[in-house]
Amino acid sequence: MTADAIARLDRFVTEHLDQEVEFLRQVVRVPSDNPSGNCAPHAAATVPLLEALGFTVEQHPVPADLVKAVGMVSATNLIVRHRFGPGPTIALNAHGDVVPPGEGWTVDPYGGVVRDDALYGRGAAVSKSDFATYAYALLALKSLGEPLAGTVELHLTYDEETGGEIGPKWLIEQGLTKPDLAICASFAHSVVVAHNGCLHLEVKVRGKIAHAALPHTGRDALEAATAILNALYAYRKGLSATTSSVNGITHPTLVVGLIKGGVNTNVVPDLVTLRLDRRMVPEEDAAKAEQALRDVIARAAATLPGITVEVTRVLLAKPLAPLPGSDRLAGVLAVEAERLLGHPVPQVGVPLYTDARHYAEAGIPTVLFGAGPKTILEAGAHGADEHVRISDLEAATKAVAAGLYRLMA
Repeated sequence: MTADAIARLDRFVTEHLDQEVEFLRQVVRVPSDNPSGNCAPHAAATVPLLEALGFTVEQHPVPADLVKAVGMVSATNLIVRHRFGPGPTIALNAHGDVVPPGEGWTVDPYGGVVRDDALYGRGAAVSKSDFATYAYALLALKSLGEPLAGTVELHLTYDEETGGEIGPKWLIEQGLTKPDLAICASFAHSVVVAHNGCLHLEVKVRGKIAHAALPHTGRDALEAATAILNALYAYRKGLSATTSSVNGITHPTLVVGLIKGGVNTNVVPDLVTLRLDRRMVPEEDAAKAEQALRDVIARAAATLPGITVEVTRVLLAKPLAPLPGSDRLAGVLAVEAERLLGHPVPQVGVPLYTDARHYAEAGIPTVLFGAGPKTILEAGAHGADEHVRISDLEAATKAVAAGLYRLMA
């Protein structure tokens, strides 16, 4: 029975692939850049596309004050629920907000152009493709007409590019969903079971302004910031000694990605601002990692007379580590993906961070799997000519549908 059902699922996806591609083209054609983060119009445009597939769509606008607090303009999260029967609830989450297109495109980034077995456009790979993957996987399951044990929910959210605080996290905190398992957007040639965490700190170094002809009358904030930078870079050298046991993840990293300061060439600078990016491997404790970084800055600042230093946390995204139950979820998807792609599909970690962590932080076993190539670079994600291969879209949709069937049959 299982083999016959999975063959029928595969057949349904193949027979509806043209419609799935067209659905994705329509999703890509509506801009949803974040920043600026005016994403409610994209959600509004997606609702009729989902309703045309026969789904009932819940719209959950995020309150304006919360939207503003994360630096966005508008966001409406969408939920589609289909109950097959008593059993676990499995959430499928993809985000519709995207980074701005930037330069270097050879096609219209919002044209939904199809060429050479690929669909091009901003968000085509990350992660509007999985709006289509998950919707058509659910359609395929419904087409079986079988009583399965469980409920499938589509969570289509809009703030992954700013941290996910008003996307999955908000849905869970508001009690709008309580899934038992979660699958989040990713690529088709591996199942992601863990990812790094990320800490952003802003460091304001304050001195005293003075004329460049009389520098001794001031306190040079840039000179002080340089001392702090030297301490940070010395600390960074030791991070490679902390290694992760997760395949695909190496060691923690630290980058000073932004420096601002100074008034003019002929003025002793009185304020310099640094922005730090500290990536944490899954085995690290986020609070301890943050405290260690603050201690490095404090020790350097203590040697700088007349200088004050203010450290503010801008972002803390905790690492994703496997929870009990995620191994079965990952194993089922890996087996199905391998069947469809014809090569081993590893279970790996990735050095970036995603919305998936919010499900895991709520105690929900979570993995990442969806439509896309082997690497972010190959997809052009966050770069010019971002695209998803239609063959990967088809394989991922079949794998998700078959994986869900095995979990609920």
